Amino acid sequence: MAASPGGFTAQLNFKLGRRPGGYPMRNQLGLDLGVRKRRRLRVEASSDRVGTSRISCCCSDSVVPIRRSSGSGKSIEKSEDWRFDPKKSSHSHSHRVRVHASPALPFASPQSPFASKKEKIYPRCTPRNSGPQSRDTPPRRDTGIANEEDWGISLLNENVNESGTNEDGSTWYRESGEDLGKNGYRCRWTRMGGQSHDGSSEWKETWWEKSDWTGYKELGVEKSGRNAEGDSWWETWQENLHQDEWSNLAMIERSAQKQAKSGTENAGWYEKWWEKYDAKGWTEKKAYKYGRLNEQSWWEKWGEQYDGRGSVLKWTDKWAETVLGTKWGDKWEDKFFAGIGSRQGETWHVTPGGERWSRTWGEEHFGNGSKVHKYGKSTTGESWDIVVDEETYYEAEPHYGWADVVGDSSQLLSIEPRERPPGVYPNLDFGSSPPPPSDDSPEDLPSSQ
Repeated sequence: MAASPGGFTAQLNFKLGRRPGGYPMRNQLGLDLGVRKRRRLRVEASSDRVGTSRISCCCSDSVVPIRRSSGSGKSIEKSEDWRFDPKKSSHSHSHRVRVHASPALPFASPQSPFASKKEKIYPRCTPRNSGPQSRDTPPRRDTGIANEEDWGISLLNENVNESGTNEDGSTWYRESGEDLGKNGYRCRWTRMGGQSHDGSSEWKETWWEKSDWTGYKELGVEKSGRNAEGDSWWETWQENLHQDEWSNLAMIERSAQKQAKSGTENAGWYEKWWEKYDAKGWTEKKAYKYGRLNEQSWWEKWGEQYDGRGSVLKWTDKWAETVLGTKWGDKWEDKFFAGIGSRQGETWHVTPGGERWSRTWGEEHFGNGSKVHKYGKSTTGESWDIVVDEETYYEAEPHYGWADVVGDSSQLLSIEPRERPPGVYPNLDFGSSPPPPSDDSPEDLPSSQ
């Protein structure tokens, strides 16, 4: 695993203070956090978006949307009804699409309700020489990026290469080591895994921490597995601390990728999550999701960006299709600064014959808290352009920001780099930043590692 440090002009020096009980004090870091009190911007009452709706494409426990031609007007927990009531709006249309959640995919293993939080997610290793416990459960959908404490990463301080056989005939192995490189690069790692006595199921997991003399620090996990039914899964998680090469601000980035595939039917899903935070409050979050169940496939992308000075951008794009050619989707975008901004979106549907229906809508917010301009139209001829008395409401700051991620990254911040000899300085690389990760839809789910 190669290190990926950005350029630096100074080493990052995080010093964690401790409260009674061992919790890190967020205001005793060796830098100016620039943390401000979270605030909500309310200019006057939340407005209903004319013609807006959502698709429940990705719910927890592996559910998928099923399109129905009709349905009730009531929204329940795992279904949503796209319906526009002509009695409530002069701009409505009788067209409706219902998105319904099917039962969970069969390869989502249940968890014991009596297990602790860490045991439910990832069981810890047993003591040395007794073999690691099996981690044969796939990741759960729509759970975002876990905090480092949920992984229970505990690297060994010595090189280990051991293996064994359990009483039931299953086998296990555990390895650990340290890789060194230029510029003070060090990677400490632990690998473990096992398989059943007949080889029909297996699991693998790797933990690592990286550092170098520029101040770059990284903590990560990769796991994969398969069971006797042919179900397979793969998951990776990492967080890193570095100094931005342009602003010289400390930055923390977190990411996660997850996937699972059924061994008995044409079903599976994939998710990619990433977040970026800097010490002045700039925050960016994105997610990309894809899934399928037999004849249906669905996709979802969303993003949030806060510049730390009150400017906010949020967007979502969801769509789904069947093998027969039916397609439907919904997307929207919000842009706000100092109470002034806009919202716009589109809901659409395409029949197998290629006939397309869509409704677009928009809102203008002037910052005075009393007037909102709403407009829109559809392919069936409806249109509206009105000004209404409504308040403007949006989140001016992220619900989880720089102070939160610093407080949840004590293990990352405590990584100790190699000692730098006197007179030796880090090789700083101020090359251009790498392009952002691609979130294009894969033709097929990535294979298990």
